[in-house]
Amino acid sequence: MLARLSIRDIVLIERLDIEFSRGLAVLTGETGAGKSILLDAFALALGGRGDAGLVRHGAEQGQVTATFDVPKNHPAAKLLADNGLDDTGEMILRRVQLADGRTRAFINDQAISVQTLKAVGSALVEIHGQHDERALVDASTHRQLLDAFAGLEKDVAALESLWEARRSANTALEQHRAGMERAAREADYLRHASQELKTLAPKEGEETELASRRTTMMQGEKIATDLREAQETISGSHSPVAALSAAVRRLERRAASSPALVEPAVKAIDSAINALEEADQHLNAALAAADFDPAELERIEERLFALRAASRKYATPVDGLAALASKYAADVALVDAGADQLKKLEAAAAEADKRYGAAATKLSAARTKSAEKLNKAVNAELAPLKLERAKFMTQVETDAASPGPEGIDRVEFWVQTNPGTKPGPLMKVASGGELSRFLLALKVVLSDRGSAPTLVFDEIDTGVGGAVADAIGARLSRLAGKVQVMAVTHAPQVAARASQHLLISKDALDKGKRVATRVNALAADHRREEIARMLAGAEITAEARAAAERLLRAATA
Repeated sequence: MLARLSIRDIVLIERLDIEFSRGLAVLTGETGAGKSILLDAFALALGGRGDAGLVRHGAEQGQVTATFDVPKNHPAAKLLADNGLDDTGEMILRRVQLADGRTRAFINDQAISVQTLKAVGSALVEIHGQHDERALVDASTHRQLLDAFAGLEKDVAALESLWEARRSANTALEQHRAGMERAAREADYLRHASQELKTLAPKEGEETELASRRTTMMQGEKIATDLREAQETISGSHSPVAALSAAVRRLERRAASSPALVEPAVKAIDSAINALEEADQHLNAALAAADFDPAELERIEERLFALRAASRKYATPVDGLAALASKYAADVALVDAGADQLKKLEAAAAEADKRYGAAATKLSAARTKSAEKLNKAVNAELAPLKLERAKFMTQVETDAASPGPEGIDRVEFWVQTNPGTKPGPLMKVASGGELSRFLLALKVVLSDRGSAPTLVFDEIDTGVGGAVADAIGARLSRLAGKVQVMAVTHAPQVAARASQHLLISKDALDKGKRVATRVNALAADHRREEIARMLAGAEITAEARAAAERLLRAATA
């Protein structure tokens, strides 16, 4: 899964590229060689907390890049899609730590928030040990782990859908009930207002139309007298049209003897007569338009008064009265017909509750049954880890009165470290060394379910003897058959079982003026020598080399 870890300008590290193989990779080396710095840098790439102290002295910034080969159906790929990021199959997580304390985060060279980087990093890698964020010890994750062990993810997803349907049904019921209660409190007022507005029957835009018509009618009344006077002048008893027509006839009789003199005048008088007749037509049309029924004007004014009075009464613009009328009518209908609808919604909510309750009860029973299987599987791993007197317990507390999207159960991992002692939560009861071994037993059982594809164990074998270290190594090796495992270790029994052995060392540079951490993949001979050093200490003896050889042969047997 993890292809490469690339580190630049981090404390004790100028430039470092580590290629990881599948299976179990161990990192060994003297105390102080830089194993903690290496894991700090790895955690930074996965979204861990930034620290200006990580930047190498003299550098403006440090950078860590972790490259993963991620399948399309992996949760991390879904996280990319949910955040609008490109998924190329190869996922490159990069974190830049600036010397002033600020950090920048990138996935596939696209800038992202640290929260997004942390979410993706958590889906890809779990770090257990002194750098671990205690994922397994966080009780809020225990239910998901039990569901993953039991293969109940589809049941949980189905229950979440039922929870959503239940929530929607109850929300609709409560909204309808609240509406009915509000309407009932105002029923008399609503009926009166609804009837009054129904009788008024306001229309949107009606006020503007009526006001415009009223203005036109009032203006027409003022100019009608002038229009009639103009018409009397043009077509009345003193109209010049008759005299002009007689003059034209006389001139036309003389036109034969002097056409050049008469015809222009005749044409001009004809035009004048035509113009006067056209003016008379326009005046007739204007008088017709200006004419109005005084009763109609009165009706318009009464209507405007009624609309504006209702507007003031209901504190609503006149154009909003139609919508208000519809709302009041709907509220009255809710009072009148709400009881029937309430019964339907109550039935729907009860049915949704029933379906959710049945599914939650069934899921709870499956969890309880699976918890016994998980207990049995984990407890079977404890004896070889020198926890033969300890007991692992999965507590499933069911409370139907506290339902949720994932059901009615609260799940927490408990342990009892010795017979007769009081059991308690894993984090509170187990000591540091015991906790690491409990976590290893859990990870072995949960390796192919509910586990990140890359697991990192930081000195999980601290403080244990040879037989326990060998058991730890055997379980890490088993775990590496299903997920990628990286282990920082001081135990030769663990190192002997690795498929990739990386040696962390510190080299002097510039004639001893500074040092730098190096990581080298060990070949067979060098690997035997390193395991011998882990067995013997500073002085490697022939016996240590022989013991190292036996460990390597036993690990491959």
